[in-house]
Amino acid sequence: MADFVKSHVPHFSIEVYQNEYLPQDAREVNAIVTVTATGSGGRALAPAEPADGPRAAVVIMVDCSGSMDYPPAKMRGAKAATDAAIDTLRDGVAFAVVAGTHKAVEVYPGDGRLAIADAATRAAAKGALRALNAAGGTAIGTWLRLAERLLAASPAPIRHGILLTDGRNEHEEPEELRAALDACAGRFTCDARGVGTDWEVAEVTGIASALLGTADIVAEPEGLAADFTAMMEAAMGKEIGDVCLRLWTPQGAEVGFVKQVAPTVEDLTGRRAESPPRSGDYPTGSWGDESRDYHVCVRVPAVGVGHEMLAARVALVVREPTAPAGPPATVLGQGLVRAVWTDDLAAATAINAQVAHYTGQAELARTIQEGLASRKRGDEAGATAKLGRAVQLAHFSGNAETATLLAKVVDVEDAAEGTVRLKAGVTQADEMTLETRSTKTVRVKKKPIANDESTRP
Repeated sequence: MADFVKSHVPHFSIEVYQNEYLPQDAREVNAIVTVTATGSGGRALAPAEPADGPRAAVVIMVDCSGSMDYPPAKMRGAKAATDAAIDTLRDGVAFAVVAGTHKAVEVYPGDGRLAIADAATRAAAKGALRALNAAGGTAIGTWLRLAERLLAASPAPIRHGILLTDGRNEHEEPEELRAALDACAGRFTCDARGVGTDWEVAEVTGIASALLGTADIVAEPEGLAADFTAMMEAAMGKEIGDVCLRLWTPQGAEVGFVKQVAPTVEDLTGRRAESPPRSGDYPTGSWGDESRDYHVCVRVPAVGVGHEMLAARVALVVREPTAPAGPPATVLGQGLVRAVWTDDLAAATAINAQVAHYTGQAELARTIQEGLASRKRGDEAGATAKLGRAVQLAHFSGNAETATLLAKVVDVEDAAEGTVRLKAGVTQADEMTLETRSTKTVRVKKKPIANDESTRP
């Protein structure tokens, strides 16, 4: 394993929560897998990168299209935010700043490479920002491709992008953006932010989803500096990149799905890379000191009562940066998913609280998105039903943040029953905030008994 992994990798632990008991002829096994990384040593506060080269590289992509000047506060806010992000860079981190319009231009350092952060380069980068003006169109795919080329030239194992836009991607075809995302996926992670209310939620969240980053709205330009600082601090806290969740299943089994369910809902099923024999890798991006939950669903061959089998083996793995796909890889942690067939009806029908909770959180995200889509189409009855169900799910799961956002779109008469009325006057910012943050989840308190029952509605 590479020296940087040996020296700086956090300690990973894996816990599996499930009801392992199945009735006769049942095939579907569900489990929540909690992965926790600790002990990275507080690198976010470390003064400098190691002498043998940077472990982190960051490219900041700033929208400089003409719409950023309407109002001028947006461009001022973007410059101030980028200034703040640059100040947050550790000494020794490789970085660049890209101005995005209908084309991508490297603002700093400007010679097709990354600069190494220190007092002098940070000052020079902030000086280069002062010359930026808002003019031109928006072609986000070109920004991402330039970021990928710059990051690919760095040996840093942690590669990260921060992207800010205020408008729709109107100067390239959707297929061009999709091709750029496909080319960048697995090459670097990227956080995406929309400022104001003239951008497209699906575009910004789609960028973050494809590149395993976060997405959010910053409705007012004055909030950009604090948001950029927080994003950069989070990026500086990452210790190991290119980590995968490896799922082994027995002969005859099928993977139903693999989803990240906390801190946000992200379906990883279609991103599987085969790692034979009978294993597949699902990308999870970079890690620092943090914890995430995954929902794994496996369909196994049905056997008779009294039989037991290993339904899946879940491992967190990291490959050598130069190694081909598949084994060998370094295993950072491992957990087991079991199946036991029983004729005890109470045991077989108990619903694990963690599985039930995150099934509800995934439904909450989906229902919000469907409700807002119905509202946009003018289907008030459909929107009321969907958003009412969302209020009910948020209430019973304790997702107070989402409940607060929903209350800005609907008047809640009875949260437990999901009885709501659509608000007559809803600001675009409130609606976009709810849509953008719909996939954020609240974690369930873990219980020592694995097959306790849920009270989910």
